[in-house]
Amino acid sequence: MMRKILKGIFVLALSTGRLFSQESGEAKETEEGRLDFTANIQNNHLWRGLIITDKPVVMGNISYALDAEKKWKVGIWGASALADDKDNTHYKEINYYIQYSDGRLYIGLWDLYNSRNINTAVAADDIFSYSQRRTAHIIDLRTNYTFGPSFPINIEADIMLYGGANAGEVILEPDGSYKKNRYSTYIQASYPVIKGQKVNLDAFVGAGFALNDKTFLYGNGKNSFDIVNVGVKAGKVVKITDHYSLPVSMMAMWNPSNKYARIQLAATVF
Repeated sequence: MMRKILKGIFVLALSTGRLFSQESGEAKETEEGRLDFTANIQNNHLWRGLIITDKPVVMGNISYALDAEKKWKVGIWGASALADDKDNTHYKEINYYIQYSDGRLYIGLWDLYNSRNINTAVAADDIFSYSQRRTAHIIDLRTNYTFGPSFPINIEADIMLYGGANAGEVILEPDGSYKKNRYSTYIQASYPVIKGQKVNLDAFVGAGFALNDKTFLYGNGKNSFDIVNVGVKAGKVVKITDHYSLPVSMMAMWNPSNKYARIQLAATVF
């Protein structure tokens, strides 16, 4: 009896969905065409020359296009390590963003929140705290532009506009009151050395500096400008079945300022 009831509910729901899609094609396009999400797995998380975690990471991104051309999007990006790091802290991050992209130009405003190892003496561990002096959130302006086909170099420029007390972005007065933000800035140039092949290869070099201080987040804390991210990234698509392929990549990265290097293996599961 219960099986018949469940079957009836399923058939009714399916019929209603078909009827709705026939009567409102525009609504169906809004639901299926503008909302999307993806998932990645990586053996570590590297960001602008920094080692965020050396442990395997699962990442997810959900986005919604605000226009039919899908140039404007809002979304939530998150990640979590699969194990504790050697300092017994666990990497977890949740970010919110709004962005514009037309294929060559990208502009995005991101709200970053990494809850790993927050020092409560200088920063609030409350995710809803946006205090100028103590917030662990970082408001990050991201831009990049790819030049024409004859010279397809990509130039990236990112500026931390607000927050980042736990990352050392907030400078305080001797009495503990707010003084200024560093405005740590990251610039990078990347070039497709090999493209249109079974395996593609990009080369990149990135540097860091601060707009409002002598030192910046990505370096060793000694120089006002430094190369912090040099490497190559190879990518290809592995065919698993006739209906499923797996984009994979391998990146080799060196940070000359902090004097370390890493290999990253990553896959976009869907």
